[in-house]
Amino acid sequence: MARKPVSMRKAKEILRLKHEQGLTNRQIGACLNLSHVSVGKYLRRAATAGLGWPLPENVREDAIDVLLLAGPSTSKQTPRPLPDATQIHRELQRKHVTLRLLWEEYRREHLDGYGYTQYCEHYRRFRDQLEPRLRQTYKAGEKLFVDWTGDTIPITDAQTGQTHPASLFVAVMGASDYIFATAFESRQQAFWIEAHIQAWEFFGGATEITVLDNEKTGVDRACRYEPDLNRCYAELATHYGTVVIPARPNDPRGKAKVENAVLHAERRIMAVLRNMTFFSLGELNTAIRNALRDINERPFQKLPGSRREHFEQVDRPVLRPLPSTRYETARWQHAKVNIDYHIQADWHFYSVPYRLVNQAVEVRLTARTVEVFHRERRVALHPRSYERGKATTDPAHRPLSHQRHLDWTPGRIIHWAETDVGASAAQVITHIMEHWPHPEMGYRSSLGVMNLARLYGKERLEQACRRALQVDACSYRCIKSMLKTGLDAQPIPADPPIAKPVVHVNLRGATYYQNNQHPNEEGLC
Repeated sequence: MARKPVSMRKAKEILRLKHEQGLTNRQIGACLNLSHVSVGKYLRRAATAGLGWPLPENVREDAIDVLLLAGPSTSKQTPRPLPDATQIHRELQRKHVTLRLLWEEYRREHLDGYGYTQYCEHYRRFRDQLEPRLRQTYKAGEKLFVDWTGDTIPITDAQTGQTHPASLFVAVMGASDYIFATAFESRQQAFWIEAHIQAWEFFGGATEITVLDNEKTGVDRACRYEPDLNRCYAELATHYGTVVIPARPNDPRGKAKVENAVLHAERRIMAVLRNMTFFSLGELNTAIRNALRDINERPFQKLPGSRREHFEQVDRPVLRPLPSTRYETARWQHAKVNIDYHIQADWHFYSVPYRLVNQAVEVRLTARTVEVFHRERRVALHPRSYERGKATTDPAHRPLSHQRHLDWTPGRIIHWAETDVGASAAQVITHIMEHWPHPEMGYRSSLGVMNLARLYGKERLEQACRRALQVDACSYRCIKSMLKTGLDAQPIPADPPIAKPVVHVNLRGATYYQNNQHPNEEGLC
């Protein structure tokens, strides 16, 4: 077995003691705990490389390492072919390619090549030189890492026996490694938001930064440099005073903290509960809380204390306080204002200012309210309604003409006619409305009659209405015709005299028929 080469410090000391102090090889070996044979070997290598003492300033340390410590190979065996680390690194970036596969291909090409362990070690050294690792140090209360576990936990339906998967949400504090976990029915955005709220309530405060993987419920568009956050998720972060920073795509080292927490959750929660049957989400979360307590109170292997103790001492004192109100989960959607100045949201219609007809708006829906935004400015606020096909309208959103039209009532129109024109006009309006099955059906005719006062004056209109009442012509068309032809100015004819009965010998009268009934008709009565 070959001896391990001496350190760079000892190699330099050999040269110094030989050339500066003038010691023999045996004396140098006694000083440095080396054999005189080894001392002579390193001195010969130095002489071959042209190295003396003091060493030249322009000589690099790695060059001294190769020339002085490695030296020429004295082995008579043919050296094994080294793997091409650059090619290995390039191939591993391709999908589905593994180190095991590349090693098998290497051995088929080089039967006397290195074994799998040495092959991996050779590549590891190359990779570490290529990408030095940065050891992360997290400040107290600075970062919270969140993610879903890859696996799910089954929940059994007690009636049918069917199972459906529950997703496990995990959050971990950056400084103390304190873990929170809870299960939800799915990974929908509403559950994603609720999971964060429960996590901050569990910790008793919020961190400065929240780091997440590029979940679709949190990030609309993943990008290494300018990711687009989901609007609802950004609102949640603002409400709790934290900043959301997505981890870099395809970079597990950027979220190594939560990956480790997920691993703990899978091993200490999911594995522990694997043989248990849960019939509800509540039962599952109760078991998760018990297992989570064991994780956080378990002593560290290499550090004093536990996660809980470390959290209480380090993170909790500097967490940001929770807001006074709990965040209400909201959902955003796009809409276009219809010609009737209403937008549709979940099969219900909500009004917006009529000036926004045909404009694109954004709608924010919560369990209790509906907000409509145009160019980042709120233009409408309504209570949430769940009646399908119905409409919720703010009268202030209507045009002025629509407001006036909807403000009309039969009583108001009749009162207007009586006070503005006269009693005859009021009677005509009343007659028109009573003529229709529903008073609103006579609104147009009534308003049309009232508008005739603009063209012909109020006195003429009142006179025309008086004439219309006498001749039973109470309609917009008849009154307009009277005014147009000037008939309203003609005197109204008096009632015709009652005609006197005519006395004539040929008129028999009722008495005749009463006293002279036909004898054959007596039995008919």
